[in-house]
Amino acid sequence: MTNIGRMFSNVSPARQKLLIRLSILLNLCLLLYLSLSAGWNMTASSSAPSLPYSRDILNQYFGKVRQQVLDQASPSNSSEKSPPTQESLSDLKPPAHPLQSQIPPIQSPSSPTQLLLASKTFSISDSVECFNKPTNFSQGMRGKYWVLYNYIRAGKHFHCNQTITYTTHGDFTFLDNLEPLLDRWRGPISVAVYAPGSDLEDSIDAILYYRDCTNSSLVRDLATFHIYFDLSHIPGQVPRQDSLLHKRPNCQLPEGLTETVTYKKKLGLVYPVNVARNVARESAATHFVFPSDIELYPSPNMIPDFLEMIRRNDKKLTKSQPRVFVNSIFEIAANHSLPNTKTELIKLMKSNTVIPFHKNVCPQCHKIPHSKEWLEAAVKPGLDVLHVGKRIKPFQHWEPIYIGTNQEPSYDE
Repeated sequence: MTNIGRMFSNVSPARQKLLIRLSILLNLCLLLYLSLSAGWNMTASSSAPSLPYSRDILNQYFGKVRQQVLDQASPSNSSEKSPPTQESLSDLKPPAHPLQSQIPPIQSPSSPTQLLLASKTFSISDSVECFNKPTNFSQGMRGKYWVLYNYIRAGKHFHCNQTITYTTHGDFTFLDNLEPLLDRWRGPISVAVYAPGSDLEDSIDAILYYRDCTNSSLVRDLATFHIYFDLSHIPGQVPRQDSLLHKRPNCQLPEGLTETVTYKKKLGLVYPVNVARNVARESAATHFVFPSDIELYPSPNMIPDFLEMIRRNDKKLTKSQPRVFVNSIFEIAANHSLPNTKTELIKLMKSNTVIPFHKNVCPQCHKIPHSKEWLEAAVKPGLDVLHVGKRIKPFQHWEPIYIGTNQEPSYDE
């Protein structure tokens, strides 16, 4: 005590106050650390019993998963907050299946299968080039969600410069939109399906039903499905992806589509919309992507018209600044046939059969700059850029639907 007294006698009153405050701050930090540690331990003990079961399900159907990666997602190790690295996620891929590692060629469905090589450059226009990327099945964690990428793949595959991928999402109750959407789109679509718990079985049934039992082969040929679910709501069974397409579908309406209460709805789970948007968009194999909602149907011939516009490489397209290509969107009265041309659209707008999207819900969210000029502009064949603008006042609340690339920022998760 005497030594301490001598030590403080040599310190000015101002420094003494500073030391006392620093001591109080350090003690508060220590108490906070101890309380958080206790909270983590309580969380781990309350949820730990379900973890071995969940791990067994994933390991049983998708091969051995690196233990340390799953441990990082386990609440029992929540004090280690660092997420799995990209290198560790690469270990989650199962051994390649002989059929899985081969992709039907673009040129002819009857010729031998071949890989889409990622090393070759493909040209879209004089100023735009792209690379193919693999579309094999893979899996990994995304925050608190487990994602099965390319779980059920489309029958047709395309080079990165050949077309545009429509990227969308939903749960299995929205998949009835796929065939009418694809009838207008006529190109690849990447669909992220939220399937927690028992919703996975209903999701698989619905996917196979719409692939094999509809009036056309559009869903089978063009739709690739990705499945994701919460790590806290892992399904009881997760079938291997390479076993699903060997099942002979029963073309009776799946039981899950006749019931209105899903697992998600029963438990009141929040739909992770931006996770779905990112999974669908990032999994697209083409250079250009069109992120949109599954209930928004595109105009016919949009893919060839858009790519032709890009190939023309007009002066507005040669600038190097980041840009996306915004589309006008509208709502139509229920049970009314969709317009196929701008002329038909304008006619329906005059009768109020068609209105601007969310006009009665959030008009400022989809108020597009120069929308009036677009409606009044003469109808010409093909596509062209009407106006170059920015999302600034008075359009700061604008939520555009646009064609872009995966170079654009991801959605906030």
